[in-house]
Amino acid sequence: MNKVYNNRAWWLILPMLLLVAFSAVIPLMTVVNYSVQDVFDANTRFFTGTEWFKVMLNDPALQAAVLRQFAFSLTVLAIEVPLGIGIALIMPKKGWQASAVLILVTMPLLIPWNVVGSIWQIFTRGDIGLMGWSLRELGYGYNITSSPVDAWATIILMDVWHWTPLIALLCFSGLRSIPDAYYQAARIDRASKWAVFRYIQLPKLTNVLVIGVLLRFMHSFMIYAEPFVLTGGGPGSSTTFLSQSLTTMAIGQQDLGPSAAFSLIYFLIILLVTWVFYTAIMNMQKDDNNQEA
Repeated sequence: MNKVYNNRAWWLILPMLLLVAFSAVIPLMTVVNYSVQDVFDANTRFFTGTEWFKVMLNDPALQAAVLRQFAFSLTVLAIEVPLGIGIALIMPKKGWQASAVLILVTMPLLIPWNVVGSIWQIFTRGDIGLMGWSLRELGYGYNITSSPVDAWATIILMDVWHWTPLIALLCFSGLRSIPDAYYQAARIDRASKWAVFRYIQLPKLTNVLVIGVLLRFMHSFMIYAEPFVLTGGGPGSSTTFLSQSLTTMAIGQQDLGPSAAFSLIYFLIILLVTWVFYTAIMNMQKDDNNQEA
């Protein structure tokens, strides 16, 4: 007897397919179209092939922005992931204390990105900002408008304050999903806290850490509003990241062809590094599972 398939169910996902087409596929194809043309106006354009890609890849300013972007993303990941895990481990798991701590931890995530930059811009001012005034009173000549080191440290501190709660909340949910039987077995075996973390908690956190690391990398690599409001990309170009360079090229200079090629290179970098992160973390999980077996 042949099984009859009802393909009318595909009509149920048609609205989503149309939404994805209009929100992602069509804009992406438009960018690809612009990246191989020299656009002068709505009616004047010339085909350039891969010329703009070669120009962008050989642009010293773009190469410097890529290095700054990687340095920033890897730095904040190296700080936020361990810190988020640590916060999740010490958070209370039950009672009103757990609810109160969850609210406090979540508060930075509720603040809009441009408002975060404004808050830290005021916070770091030497005349009225608590942080800037305190550091100057202690004898340190803190100034994010003239010192690249101060600007970098402040942007990293701002990002850690803003986004570490996301890692903490993801890890907290992962820890809550671990059955009590695992901890009971560990107590029977008199396992140390480090052994419990290494062989019970950390393996169970792998899936949420994959989500956390990928989300934080993608967002940190596309960061724009916070550093733009805080430092404007300065001093000089020391905190000018890829997103700000792209915005300046596309909107400020109206260079549609180069900016389209730039955006595609930007997209491919994010896609490639995300795949590397995902593959590395999943291989680590497989190795842990093989050791347990």
